[in-house]
Amino acid sequence: MQHPHRPVDRLFFGRDDAETDFSSGLLRPGFQRTHAYEAALTGRKSLVIGRKGSGKSAICALLADGSYAGETALITPDDAAGDEIRRFELQGLTADTAKSLIWRYIFAVQAARYLTTHARTDHGGLLMPAPVRALRDFLAANDESGDEKLTERLRRGARRLQSASLSLKAFGVEATASAEGAVADGASEGARAARQLDALEAGVRAAFATLDCAGRHHPLLILVDQLEQVWRLDSDSHALVTGLLLAAKYVTGHYQRAVRCVLFVRADIYDSLNFADGDKFRSDEVRITWTPAALRDLALTRARISLDRPLEHEDFWGSVFPATVRGEPTPDYLSRRSLARPRDAIQFLTLCRDTAEQRGHATVSEDDVLEATEQFSRWKLADLAKEYNVGFPFLRPVFALFENSGYLARRHELEERFERIREALLEAHPSYSEHLTHQAVVEALFGIGFLGVRRGDGVVHAGDSALPVQPYEDELHVHPCFRPALNCRNRRGRSAPGPAGDGAAARPDHTDFLRNVTTTDASFSVNREVRLLDELVGSCERVMRQFSRSALPVDVEREMSGMVGATLEHARLRRDSPGPGPADIRDIRTQVGAGAALFRMLGRQVAQQGFADDPVCLRFDDEARVLNRVLGGAVGTGTGSDSSG
Repeated sequence: MQHPHRPVDRLFFGRDDAETDFSSGLLRPGFQRTHAYEAALTGRKSLVIGRKGSGKSAICALLADGSYAGETALITPDDAAGDEIRRFELQGLTADTAKSLIWRYIFAVQAARYLTTHARTDHGGLLMPAPVRALRDFLAANDESGDEKLTERLRRGARRLQSASLSLKAFGVEATASAEGAVADGASEGARAARQLDALEAGVRAAFATLDCAGRHHPLLILVDQLEQVWRLDSDSHALVTGLLLAAKYVTGHYQRAVRCVLFVRADIYDSLNFADGDKFRSDEVRITWTPAALRDLALTRARISLDRPLEHEDFWGSVFPATVRGEPTPDYLSRRSLARPRDAIQFLTLCRDTAEQRGHATVSEDDVLEATEQFSRWKLADLAKEYNVGFPFLRPVFALFENSGYLARRHELEERFERIREALLEAHPSYSEHLTHQAVVEALFGIGFLGVRRGDGVVHAGDSALPVQPYEDELHVHPCFRPALNCRNRRGRSAPGPAGDGAAARPDHTDFLRNVTTTDASFSVNREVRLLDELVGSCERVMRQFSRSALPVDVEREMSGMVGATLEHARLRRDSPGPGPADIRDIRTQVGAGAALFRMLGRQVAQQGFADDPVCLRFDDEARVLNRVLGGAVGTGTGSDSSG
């Protein structure tokens, strides 16, 4: 039972994730209208970039649920949908371009579905114009009229684009159905798919023009969020996101202001992309940034709502929370010990409130905040490793280098510590060799916010400056957020006993995050070999899928698919067997090399039989190059657009 004089009982700062906070939290009444939100709402920007927890999904949720004056369509691909896009390939096109076509197809179908309803409800009249009727007929002929999940629509659309079997009769175009007929017309698989998509998009554009949508109302707003759910460290994921960027830009221009897209992309994913047209998106970007003042306002707004009181900052930081913690104004204390993003602020404030409630306090005390600081630090250190696990899977053992030491480290000191584990890290993550140098590790730790650097009279973190850490900058500081978890609270030495302040001793569980971290155990050493087998399995699977779209003679196809299938089965069995031993580890590189040699041999045989342009022949060559490259240590470098044909 809540007590009327105990603010802690009613104090609530919202939920951790935007979706739950929107439905059962404080996102809707307590939303902060940031620059990024306004830019997305008005159409000035179409690419919202931010770190995990920075508020991307909050902006998306508000736009999708009524703050935008026009109609919206929300696309949030899950694992299954991501797999469909990653597997989508078109002979004759790069991976980026092929995946942009499947995204364009999804956008075109979304627009067509919108138009068939919109024409009737918002443009008056019972008789649909001919271009809209054509879209309705197209949707019916291609089974796109129902409410299936995105995965089913992707699977169906991908199959029809690859086989040139979209029904386009509604637009006066006859399909070129079979694979044999498609090969006979001399066009590549990619060219045929592009022609079919052009016909569909022309039909959508004609319907928008006939209804004069661009001139009469706000454009249809397509929102794409949660891309981190489908992101993997592989070339296909790189192409998936790059293709989405290309498709969104194309759609916005092609439909003449009747449609626009806003994409919400996590910063580490976007910054890892490397493609030729990347410079064309600069004017579309808006990066989410939060100042300490904005986060203080967020805390006050949510406290006002939950307590139903007209609080001001002076009231809140003094009557509900303590005015100071260890002599520092409480909002400054909390801000310095968290990363500048709403999720961190909400979690830290909530943890302080929960600690006070557990102790039976009516308001949050200074001791409650100090106690919460310990737990929050452990949370955030673990969360940081998870957030950047795709780009930097070696963070846990690197974080351990700072445990029980001073929070200030000179470059030579950090280099000495790093050299002790560098060989083991290289053995486990050889594809990250460019990241596993002393300078690269410092740059990475600065970039993710773990380390700050002394500049002038202050310590600068990544969010404070666009300038990366420089080789001549020598004084490195662990961010205050992570110091309690690592017990590196003093400037230069081992922490002294005391309460939970900067001089506190470690609790017995202060290194929960670091437990079981080792750079020498067997599982760490075989990680590279498992990833090599994953690459071989992926290459074999891509080749096997290509056989279904091949025009090879049946006996040739049967013989070659049998050899590839046997290689695939052997690789799967070895990858999935428990704990490969030293002998297995030595043989795996040979096995992957044999797979590359098999693909080269089969590719030559197909070409010699007069099928040099067949999709299978081209795929053999592509996958042989992929495997040779990963054997050389280039796995997962985020340059996947040139790894598939």
